Formats: sequence, structure tokens, C-alpha cells
Amino acid sequence: MERVPILHWLKQTEEVEYAPYAKAGNPLPRQEVHVVDVVGRRAVELDVGGDDQLLSPVGWLPDGSEYLFLRMLRTYRTLHLVAADPATGETRVVLEETQPTFIKGIGTTPSWRALARPLTDGERFLWISERDGWDHIYLYGMDGRLIRRLTAGAWPVLGIVHVDEAAGQVYFTGHMEEERPYDTHLYRVSLDGGDVVRVTDGEGQHSATVSPNGAYIVDTHSSTSRPPRTEVRTSSGEFVHVVTEADVSALDELGWLPPEEFVVKAADGETDLYGLIYKPHDFDPARKYPVIDYIYNGPFISWVPKTFTDGRGLSQAALAQLGFVVFMVDGRGTTERGKAFQDVAYRNFGRNEIPDHRAAMENAAATRPWMDLDRVGIHGGSWGGYMTVRALVLEPDFYDVGVAVNGVYDIHDQNAWAIEPYMNRPWENAEGYEYGSSLRLADQLEAKLLLIHGTSDVNATFSATMKLVEALIRAGKPHDLIVVPEQPHWFTGQSAQFTDAARRRYFQEHLLGLTGRERGVIP
Repeated sequence: MERVPILHWLKQTEEVEYAPYAKAGNPLPRQEVHVVDVVGRRAVELDVGGDDQLLSPVGWLPDGSEYLFLRMLRTYRTLHLVAADPATGETRVVLEETQPTFIKGIGTTPSWRALARPLTDGERFLWISERDGWDHIYLYGMDGRLIRRLTAGAWPVLGIVHVDEAAGQVYFTGHMEEERPYDTHLYRVSLDGGDVVRVTDGEGQHSATVSPNGAYIVDTHSSTSRPPRTEVRTSSGEFVHVVTEADVSALDELGWLPPEEFVVKAADGETDLYGLIYKPHDFDPARKYPVIDYIYNGPFISWVPKTFTDGRGLSQAALAQLGFVVFMVDGRGTTERGKAFQDVAYRNFGRNEIPDHRAAMENAAATRPWMDLDRVGIHGGSWGGYMTVRALVLEPDFYDVGVAVNGVYDIHDQNAWAIEPYMNRPWENAEGYEYGSSLRLADQLEAKLLLIHGTSDVNATFSATMKLVEALIRAGKPHDLIVVPEQPHWFTGQSAQFTDAARRRYFQEHLLGLTGRERGVIP
């Protein structure tokens, strides 16, 4: 497979390291699965079915008679649950899952790596499928025969937490609350089917574990306005004991404000989008504040914080204290809202995300006069870096300042597994790939743009930013650039501190118009 060079600049003599990296359309790395008999000192290679596919382990049947793994074909529309004979290496397809668009890939909940869960009787397994437009749980026999469906409805299962086979109960997380579609609760359903029962209580996000005997759960929960609390409940949901609860009374002395939740319409005028607005602690509704859009909108995850201590939320709350309101929204194409909501991005990546963000801000500002849409910034990293530049070149009359970190700006250069599920291979969707490239739109840049990239990034290679810099030079478009030596996709230590400060400084200078001395920095 292809390799990309990582140049180590800080040695006395520069050194080059090569990292495997399959760009869109190029061969995937070959994967093999071997079973090793450590007693008999014998290894058997399993028949995985060829190349140009992705494999992931599931585990052994209880009696050790078969080993299970998942096989995602290169189309990302066909997934196999495969059972292998460890003695011979021969394999059989237990179940084939297909989608007309794509089966959700990395970073999603659930990802295809966590769809299968064998039961201890060795004869059945649980399977999560989005086949009817929503992730739900199905019970299958090891012969591939559907026994029954366990959950149904216009809401998604997120993942299986625990199976109490003695009691015949499956515990899982999901978004079942219609009025708050991103709240996560623990639920249970019988292996025999029937009604779904909610076990956890209270708005927000619940992260629960179930005791081995299935009698109790330990539930840690919070929301963006409510601090974390850990409590013990019975498996039927009855409250037992508070283990710990965060004391955040000191925040009141700082004038702390929880982020404001909102619901607005997307660019289609029909779809509800959910988000948060972070305000300064000394917020005055009579003033007008510049707005900063913190964006990701990649197809892997939902981005808007859901918990009190979410790192993304804490960082944007801090940014707001400098005199901004920070805006976050999950536009169409993201996860956890069903297949139709996510499929908006299929073969159309880079087309609807920015119109959704602009529409969301304009719709929110219609009832919030303190949002100054004459001063709008945007920032993000990784897919958020791509989207930041995308916003500046697609909506030059709206966005004024952008900070893009470690982005890929021509999606031909993206890692295959990160783009092909949603866009197919380049020759299968040539128009979509061409439209999704921001290099061809470099001459439309009017905003202030700061690009930041680490030279040792093997998620989004440094060359991606260099290609954008070249396009901007050819278009005669001024821009700013910070190169961060020897740093990977996510910065650490002093490099992270430096780039965080640079981002803040850039918005203060170009949205607030502050000089270095006014920012408290000696020029």
C-alpha cells in the first residue's frame, strides 16, 4: 500500500519516516487473521476472503469451536459476520448486512466493530442494524436465522451495555426521548421481546454499568447545565444511594452561565437542528457580541456537547469569556439522528453542512438580537478544519474570520476509510469529489484565515495544508500559517498551549479589533 513521508525537521540532519496511508481510491492495507495454539506451537491462518476489505474481531464462541470476526467490504455497503474453524482456517458467513448507501463506520455509535454480541449459550447472538432507518437490536441464531426483533421505533439504539441471560434481559443505551433526541438513557428489553423499559432518570447523558448479577446499576449522569452525579439504582430503576455528586458552588461566584440550548431549522426549512450557545459570564443582552461557530460536522459523530464536563464545551466556554458568543450545532449528515439525517452527506460531502450552519445561526439570531452576524468567525480541527475553510470560500459574505487546524482541503487526499463510505471511490463519484474540493475555490477567499498544521500528522497529512497554501498563493489571497514541528493530529504540551493562544489572539484581533496591548500582551 501507499506510504506518506513524515519529515523530522528538528534533527541536525533531517530524517524521513514513512507511514502507511491509503488515500481515497488507493489499495487498503492487507489484513490477515491468525489463530495461534500456544501449547501445540501451531498457527492457522483464517480464510478472510481476499484483500481490499476491513476486518475486526468479535470473539470466541463459549466452547471455542468457532472464532467470530466482522468483514466490511470496500463498498462499505456490505458487512459480514464470519465464523471461522480455528483448526482448519475455513470460514462461513453467518450473516450479511447490506445498505443502499453505507454502513456506519469509524467513530460512530454504534460502529460496525460493535454490532455483534454472542450469547453464552453459543447458539444465538445480538445484532444491531440500521436496516429500517434506525439502529435497533435483533436476536439471531448462529445459523444466521432471525429469531426476533427486540427494539423498534423512530429512535436509535446506541449500544448494548449488558446481557443478563439468566433473567432474559438486554440492557442498552439509546435516544428514545422525543422532546430531547440527544439525551442518552439506559434501557432494558426482554430477550423474548416486549416493551422497552427506561432504567435511568433525569435529563441529560447517562453512562451506566450493570452489576455482573444484573441486580444493580451504577449510573453517572449530567447535562450541560447540571453537574455530574453518580448513583446506584436497582436494575428496575429504583433509587438506592448517591455515590458522589460534584460541588460546583464556586462557579456561582464567577457568574457562571450554563450554555443556552436551542432548536432551529436547517437550510431545508424543515429539519430541526439542536445546538448550544456559550456566553460570557458578564453577558449583557443589551450588547451585541461577535459570533464564533465551532464546527466539526464530520460524518462520524455528533459534535455538540451533552455533558457538564465535555472538553469541547469547556474550551468554548473559555473562548466566550473573551467577549464572544460561541455557537455549536449538529447539522445534517452527522450521527445519532437516524439514517435519513446522516444520508444527507452521502455522495454530497461539503455541500449541505455550511448552508445548515449559516441557516442555524441566522434562525437563532432572529430571536437573539445580541448575536452580531456582521462579525462572524469559525474554527475547527480535522474535519472541522475542512469545514472552516469550506465556510470561508462558500459563504464569503457571511464568515469574516477562520482558524483551520489539521484539515484536508481536497477530499481526494483524505484517508480512504474516512471518506469512501460517504463519497464512494473518486471515479465512482467524480463530480462529488470535485465539488467537495476547496482548492478550486481558493480565489473566493475574502476572510481572514489562519491555517495551523502539525508536520507529523498521519491522520490529515501536512501536505494537505501545503496544497491549500499553494492554491491561495496562485489566487493571490493573503492568509496566515503556523507550522507546528513534530506534532501529530492532536497537539500536546506547549505546542497545544501555543496554538490555542494563537487561535484566541486571531479572533481578538480580527473580530474584536483588539491590539496586543489591549489584549494584555506587550506588542
